[in-house]
Amino acid sequence: MTGRPPGAPREIYRIDWLPGTDILHGICHCGAEHTAQDPVLMWEWMLGHPAGHRPPRTTA
Repeated sequence: MTGRPPGAPREIYRIDWLPGTDILHGICHCGAEHTAQDPVLMWEWMLGHPAGHRPPRTTA
């Protein structure tokens, strides 16, 4: 196994299960959020970055 080269960008994907539901909530490394019931569809969305990814709006 090889390690990540020093200074290489680190992409973090997070998927949480919402207890009491069949819903998965995903947050991409870009900040975009998505919900899905199918884990395969969730990972396809995550790994399809940037297609369909819109980071959350910030209020000024």
